[in-house]
Amino acid sequence: MADSNHHLGRRHFIKGAALAALGAAAGVSPARAQAPAAGHLQVWSCGGLAEAFMPANQAYEKKTGVKIAYTGAFAAALGKSLLGSATTEVFGARVLGLAKKLRQAGKMIYFKPLCFTSYVLVTPKGNPAGIQSVGDLARPGVRVILAPEASPPGGKAVTVLLKKAGVVKAALQNSVIKGTCVQRTMEDLIQGRADASVVELRLTRLPQFKDRTEIIPIPEKYFPPPPLTFTIGVMRDAADRKLADNYVEFITAPEGQAFFERAGFIPAISEKGRMLAAKLGVKDA
Repeated sequence: MADSNHHLGRRHFIKGAALAALGAAAGVSPARAQAPAAGHLQVWSCGGLAEAFMPANQAYEKKTGVKIAYTGAFAAALGKSLLGSATTEVFGARVLGLAKKLRQAGKMIYFKPLCFTSYVLVTPKGNPAGIQSVGDLARPGVRVILAPEASPPGGKAVTVLLKKAGVVKAALQNSVIKGTCVQRTMEDLIQGRADASVVELRLTRLPQFKDRTEIIPIPEKYFPPPPLTFTIGVMRDAADRKLADNYVEFITAPEGQAFFERAGFIPAISEKGRMLAAKLGVKDA
């Protein structure tokens, strides 16, 4: 029951945040409606980072006494709203291109690498279909579950991965469920409605899914580069630049990065993270 409650709470959290962001895109800016007070910092991030940001924010609040007003929502909604009239003080962006657009538009002062995501095969406990590699998704009789219509970049990224692996057509033909939500995909898989799926590793770390699937690595050569990158940046509308800088320093230092590692991400300060930052060109310009 506890896992169920957590899941429901997070759904409401993300849904509410997305509505707020969409409202901002329409010209109703939550940041402008109520200016941040002294000792307060407004932080937005793409929703996939919520499980890392929430405990990290609690740790920062405990350390500094600063109150963090945090919103996590869908990447496309937040990107559109921030490139429009919406404002925030610190932003954790998914997809390097979004951070660059915000910089070019003068909305963001600077950004740093935050973390990277990765993709894995997941099967029900015991792996009843004997899945060993992404190529097995093309095997006749293997029940595949995917979410090709999930909010960007989730669904499209997995489709690109399967295409790079040369199995997209067969995997889609083997799909017994083609959903619109990556979390629902995990729920259906755990309940035995399919034999395998491709998801971000971070999903397997969510409390309601942790230790409830088998996880099989996928070679990195199949990963689509754009969705891999998360950055964090200070926005032009930061009321207290020193506070915003201090928060970003905390999040990108070992204490803050540990929360992202536990949530299933590759920390930017790790050896792997530094390699990916160089490979993918994750640097401020």
